[in-house]
Amino acid sequence: MFKNTMKTGVLLASLGGLIVAVSALIGGSGGATIGLVLAFVMVGGSYWFSDKLALKSARARVITEADHPEFYGMVRDLAQRAKLPMPTVAISPSDQPNAFATGRGPKKAVVCATNGLLTSMPRAEVEAVMAHELMHVKHRDILIGSVAAAIATAISYVAQMAMFASMFGGSNDEERPNPIAVMAMAILAPMAASLIQMAVSRSREFEADRGAAELLGTGRELANALERIETLAVRRPMAVAPAQAQAYIHNPLAEAHGGRNAATMARLFSTHPSTEERIRRLRAM
Repeated sequence: MFKNTMKTGVLLASLGGLIVAVSALIGGSGGATIGLVLAFVMVGGSYWFSDKLALKSARARVITEADHPEFYGMVRDLAQRAKLPMPTVAISPSDQPNAFATGRGPKKAVVCATNGLLTSMPRAEVEAVMAHELMHVKHRDILIGSVAAAIATAISYVAQMAMFASMFGGSNDEERPNPIAVMAMAILAPMAASLIQMAVSRSREFEADRGAAELLGTGRELANALERIETLAVRRPMAVAPAQAQAYIHNPLAEAHGGRNAATMARLFSTHPSTEERIRRLRAM
């Protein structure tokens, strides 16, 4: 747990340093300040409205115990065992088995399962999936993910501003940064930010898997669930905004990849660890 937490901290710090560097290249210390303010504004907005955005993207509806007593009761039992407040519970109409957690913190959390998860999988595996989502709530991964995504977006925005400034800015300013350096930063900084953001997301998935296995006393059911979801997800496409895909236990936009090199590159640019590695770790617990 400590190793994963440290890794997340280092990655987030790297993102923060990258946006300051990009902003400083454009406008010195003043540019760095603007970059930081921009990042904080974007973090606040994405974090505050994360639950509404995620539920709208999934076309999910909030349910009560009367709507779905078995599923609602399962979530309540898991929340009590995890020593968490009862979250808002929602169901998405998608046929793809999947689930996500969102919200501003444990007291404002929302957990959502797709209809495909509830109808296609055994109860024990559904329970394991929801335990995973509650671990995201417990570890405040929604905040961490919002911070990472917002900073990465801000870096891309600032880098684009730098590129246009170098192309169309006046040429009489002696303090104007080297246009070649600006162009290189405009291309490489968003790519580096995206890679770091995805690495943050992958580390939090591993940590939620571990927490769910500890809560249930075994990693077997979650491993089985991930294996089943991996098989069914490709057959049942799910329409979801790309920005929301990282919130799900399995990337709803993932496709089968051909060849070892293609798979390696896909994992490098993925918000989720490989399902094979997650299953291996869970079954070793």
